[in-house]
Amino acid sequence: MLYHHHGDVRLPVYATLALCAGPVFFYRAFRDFRTRQLLQNTPASHIRSMAMGLVEVNGEVVPRSTHTAPFSGRSCAYWEIDIATQAKRSWNIVHRNSSGSPFFVKDETGLALVYPKGAECKVLNGVEEICNGINVPDCYNHYMDDEQLGFRLVWRLSRLRFRERILEEGQRVFVMGTAMPRPQSLDVSQDAMLEATGTDGPHEQRIRELQSQASATIRRGQNEPIFLISQQSERDLALTLGLRAYAGMFGGPALTLFGMSYWLLWLASLGRLSL
Repeated sequence: MLYHHHGDVRLPVYATLALCAGPVFFYRAFRDFRTRQLLQNTPASHIRSMAMGLVEVNGEVVPRSTHTAPFSGRSCAYWEIDIATQAKRSWNIVHRNSSGSPFFVKDETGLALVYPKGAECKVLNGVEEICNGINVPDCYNHYMDDEQLGFRLVWRLSRLRFRERILEEGQRVFVMGTAMPRPQSLDVSQDAMLEATGTDGPHEQRIRELQSQASATIRRGQNEPIFLISQQSERDLALTLGLRAYAGMFGGPALTLFGMSYWLLWLASLGRLSL
């Protein structure tokens, strides 16, 4: 018979987590399979000749505005960070943030403006540091204080992991998203969508010149929400998605079966005890 007080007290927790996580992994597997299929079926395009709609392009990063990465202080075109706390052997991400401002991608044929909001970014270039909560370096403390993160004192009761990923000028990226005609207005100071920084003088003139050269914008589409920005190649991305999809396809039902079996056996044991 299966009883709570006779076995490991952690087993009910694991069974519940498995029952909840199994369907999620299974759903994500279908999404990953679909993304992988789109990757393989969508031909790579040159920026100058790409059609409007779902596209794949490869090119170099050209900054639209220069940002300072919050942890490392490095100059970049785009940054993203996350903070995680450690619970036993796993990490729980408690805060995410990114610069959010657009940047350009350039190939040998032309230039496109990329709006990164809503993208799944697989940026490899960056730093990662794990430290005890009572010995957090000043750069991380300053960030948490400046952002007024309400639970920062609670997070410091455990180990913390700080990760920062950046895109710098000249780095090659793969972008899969929805291409749209570039904005007609080139008045940067009045374009609220772009929210550029440092738009006075030569910088504003440079942005106007780059925007006038941009063939289109690439962003998350309304009808086709798949939007990837990656330093991995298309082939490596497809391989990663395939492995993750197969893991979810088989692991999801297995987790669900484990969780369901545990609780069904437990309910059955209660029924036998009541007789």
